[in-house]
Amino acid sequence: MTEPRHMESTGHTLSVREKLGYSLGDLAANLIFQTLITYLAFFYTDVYRLPPATAAMIIFVIGLLGAFVFTPLIGIAADRTATRWGKFRPWILWTAVPFGVLALLAFSTPDLGARGKVIYALATYGLLMLVYAANNLPYSALSGVLTGNMAQRNSLSAYRFVAVMIAQFIIQVLLLPLVLILGDGDRVLGFERVMTAFAVVGTVFFLITFATTRERIVPAREQTGGVLQDLSDLLHNRPWQVMLALTVLVFINLALKGGTYIYYFQYYMSEAALAGFLDNSGFNRFIGGLNTVLNGWGLSGFTWPQDPATSAFSLFNACGILCMILGIGVSRRLADRFGKRDVFGGALLVSTVFLLVFYFLPPTAVAVGFGAFMLHGFCYGITIPLLWAMIADVADYSEWKNCGGLISLDTR
Repeated sequence: MTEPRHMESTGHTLSVREKLGYSLGDLAANLIFQTLITYLAFFYTDVYRLPPATAAMIIFVIGLLGAFVFTPLIGIAADRTATRWGKFRPWILWTAVPFGVLALLAFSTPDLGARGKVIYALATYGLLMLVYAANNLPYSALSGVLTGNMAQRNSLSAYRFVAVMIAQFIIQVLLLPLVLILGDGDRVLGFERVMTAFAVVGTVFFLITFATTRERIVPAREQTGGVLQDLSDLLHNRPWQVMLALTVLVFINLALKGGTYIYYFQYYMSEAALAGFLDNSGFNRFIGGLNTVLNGWGLSGFTWPQDPATSAFSLFNACGILCMILGIGVSRRLADRFGKRDVFGGALLVSTVFLLVFYFLPPTAVAVGFGAFMLHGFCYGITIPLLWAMIADVADYSEWKNCGGLISLDTR
């Protein structure tokens, strides 16, 4: 390992190549993470044919392991990694291929009998979440050691945001139609083909991230304590405890919300009402024109599916994503004027109210549902950058409280 040495790193400017390379890691990870949030429960119950209670148990148990076992263990291990490539980059290299393989296996449907299918789902999802933690935690930490220049870190965050939005659009808007298209209406075959493509693309993107980035900043040696010291710091840091509880609750909400909407459209909303909404909104005319173009290019096999629930679900998510982006766009101005904490709390409360609207909607109230979800997306979008900004504030407070310091390290 290269010996650490003192140098001024706060002025380092990241190249566009390095920013793009780093952001591809977020795109790759979110192709899988967004699929897990949005479709895993649906895949277990409607594709793999597991009983709903069993599917819920699997997701709940592995979720607990991920939050309270995998994440802390990987965090401790990554923080104590020392290689010639640095502290965090090697984890991206080590997990690139396993991540892709396990993503494919988790959405495969081997016929193993009732008990064997449960064991298979537990094993593949559990291993996938372990590898996801081993990939994503070091990846997130990597952004802090590429440069000490705060303007460059903010620029890097913008690249990451674009990558995440691209992945979210692909998964929430296009994945289910792609499953039906590539599987010729067979969801089992469609999921396998789509996840194969995601596995290959994700693995390549992770390797690009590893190859195009370089760690330049690492904690000073005297800053690194033992595991017991780290736990003690957390137990005596009330802001960390508050942010931990808040983040866990937010991600529980994301998981529950993301996995519920597809059932809402498949089994609750009126198919006739959905078809009428798609026709009146102009969506069917747009898709008809798109299908005509694809047929003219000889791509008749890629024409959009005719299932109203699938089309409405895709349009629903597209509208929500656009409104969320608008909310993110105004978040900083609101925070500068009213404070991060107050804006976060207020926006989260209002976004929750718009979610509660769905409990009272009849199956035919498609337009009202779309409107409530768009307003929810806008308010929730306001909270997204504020959550991570507050986490960064708490991290800075913890570092200040424990008298930390930084030195620089060149790694190849």
